Amino acid sequence: MLNQGAGIGQLAPDFELPDADMTIASLADYRHKTLVLFFYVRDDTPGCTTEALEFSDLESVFTRLGCSVIGISRDDCIRHGAFRDKHGITVRLLADKEGVACKAYDVLVTREVDGVRRVGVNRSTFIIDAAGVIRHVLQGVVPKGHAKEILNLVKEL
Repeated sequence: MLNQGAGIGQLAPDFELPDADMTIASLADYRHKTLVLFFYVRDDTPGCTTEALEFSDLESVFTRLGCSVIGISRDDCIRHGAFRDKHGITVRLLADKEGVACKAYDVLVTREVDGVRRVGVNRSTFIIDAAGVIRHVLQGVVPKGHAKEILNLVKEL
């Protein structure tokens, strides 16, 4: 279930988060263009690396369509920088260490691993139009091929 403000047809919740270079980014920075926000679990894990690389590989196509792509995880800026540099990731990565954006977009889930309950990120992607309205929400996505799927949805806007 999505929180009010994070569902299709709702205004996207605002955020202000630092990127890998510690520059603050906000939703307002992307007004008047389409924005893809992908929330991922953790830097340098196999699925998250695949997802970030596939979005990076298609970044120029997204840009030609007037669309920006941003990845958000609960990792810190330093870890984002190392992840970006190690793999040559070109999409902007934002650090949501306190989980503020994750909560606003309702992507946090509690999972039980080895009898211990932990809160983590449900891999989710939001496509936000130029007016700041959420047009598509995909949750629990499979990383491989996801960027291409999102590109096709952006082309339909």
